[in-house]
Amino acid sequence: MTRPRVLLAMAPDLAPSLLDEGALDRLVQVAELDPGLVIDDFGRADAIRALRDAELLLTFWGCPQIDASVLELAPHLTAVVHAAGSVRWHVTEACWERGIRVSSAAAANSLPVAEFTVAAILFSNKRVLEVREEYRRVRGAQDWRALFPDVGNYHRTVGIVGASHIGRRVIELLAPYSFDVLLHDPYLSDTEAQRLGARLVGLDALCAVSDVVSLHAPELPATRHLIDRRRLGLMRDGATLVNTARGSLVDQTALTAELTAGRLSAVLDTTEPECPPADSPLYDLPNVLLTPHFAGSFGTELRRMAEHAVEEVARYAAGLPFAHPVRREELDRIA
Repeated sequence: MTRPRVLLAMAPDLAPSLLDEGALDRLVQVAELDPGLVIDDFGRADAIRALRDAELLLTFWGCPQIDASVLELAPHLTAVVHAAGSVRWHVTEACWERGIRVSSAAAANSLPVAEFTVAAILFSNKRVLEVREEYRRVRGAQDWRALFPDVGNYHRTVGIVGASHIGRRVIELLAPYSFDVLLHDPYLSDTEAQRLGARLVGLDALCAVSDVVSLHAPELPATRHLIDRRRLGLMRDGATLVNTARGSLVDQTALTAELTAGRLSAVLDTTEPECPPADSPLYDLPNVLLTPHFAGSFGTELRRMAEHAVEEVARYAAGLPFAHPVRREELDRIA
């Protein structure tokens, strides 16, 4: 096994959270690197010097774009291992043209998002937000069965929009429950959907019949406002929209109007803009659970992505193909 020269490219303040002592020890066993050198600007003098010998970039959130000018400074660079999900923001077309091998920890990052999503689906069908508000109002006993006769997860319909890493993991985690799982993905066949444990349907039909619609499509020009005013209007009264993907997938103005009217509920981990203005009703509406892009890996969950990335570096050092490669032709299909 050779020990490739690795350069860390990420936000310096995030590096200690990602690469704890154990991860660094393992990384040093399989690669040559300076653990104290963490690059978030490829124009820095120390970055330019390090790029001359770098064979592999280990990237994380905060990595700057790896464009043609950066590649000119890195004649030996042949691989990028990203210790998070999407590589779309920093791996540029120049990387693909040069034949840079790319790996991503999207599979590792998909688990906490999927877990969050499943929790949101289960709570939504139990109408937890409504029950909480009523309990807070009366502060005493109620005939809860009479007030909420239709709550529950048994034989509910869940619509999954996008068979991404996360969408597939959500379907997998929903398997033990008695859901009718619908799936919309323009790249998937009926047979593939059935293999995943879902029934392939058109997006309009999914919106119209689902008790919960959960979004897992990639952020692309073609998916902007995929859930627009018309499709929101197709959703059942009392249905819930769950968005742990990207805020741009939803027409935020139209959604806010539906939520303010109380016709729909929502669990929103992503919005457009990413942080709603302080006067947004989303912060206070009783039928909205709003979180700050929190579903993905945080805290201890970062270690899973670090282990994933270090294992990919070890495979590279051993001359093995990546276990989780990213290919240029797949970018329009993965979130």
